[in-house]
Amino acid sequence: MNEIITRVAAAAGLDEGVATKAVGFILNFLKKEGPADSVGQMISAFPGGDQLVADAQANTGMFTMPGVMGLGTQLMGAGLSMPQMQSVGKEMFAIAAEQAGPEAVGKIVSSVPGLSQFV
Repeated sequence: MNEIITRVAAAAGLDEGVATKAVGFILNFLKKEGPADSVGQMISAFPGGDQLVADAQANTGMFTMPGVMGLGTQLMGAGLSMPQMQSVGKEMFAIAAEQAGPEAVGKIVSSVPGLSQFV
């Protein structure tokens, strides 16, 4: 997992703690909003992905907005700017395409409204 977090952190100019939190928030969001089979492949592509989702669920506020806007609010709360959010998203989906295949990534992106702007 460290290699992936290091790669995401470097792409977005984040420290690894913030990058870890961001990856967890995104995976948790996708688990709720995306197609279960493809998101499962993506989570499995990230070593420790299930733990990142569990940690994100534990750190998600009760009154989180739904959809991509809610995810953006969580990421801003973690200290990310809009360009950093886009960098994290692009790097995560590049890693997922390498590990789980471009078909799974395409299915996720096409099924979640507004997600394409972060990929």
